[in-house]
Amino acid sequence: MASFLSDEWFSELNATLAAAGPPPLGQAAIARIVFVFDAAPTSTPHALTFTLEPERASVDAGDHLMADTVIRLPYDDALDLVGGSRDSAAALREGRIKIRGEVSTVTALLTWLQQAHPQRAS
Repeated sequence: MASFLSDEWFSELNATLAAAGPPPLGQAAIARIVFVFDAAPTSTPHALTFTLEPERASVDAGDHLMADTVIRLPYDDALDLVGGSRDSAAALREGRIKIRGEVSTVTALLTWLQQAHPQRAS
């Protein structure tokens, strides 16, 4: 398994997204969701951007100025979420994840991502 936010991790995730089919966009023609990782090591990207288009989704390192939604969370929490040791609903309830912008896009993305990229068995 590739290290979180490494070039290989982005490549693997983009391959998974490409195989998943069209993302749920609702009324939007394109949507961008930026995840900002507070206290990320300087050796890794501080953010990533999911771009959802009618035919595909992709993820790139960095943030996008035209984000519809920005999600902030501590880097360590992001590692725990990706690794499966933290639940996103609990992190939201605890105030560890902050969302600004179009929340409905985030809900659709997370549901779709869970189907496209199920947690691997340990």
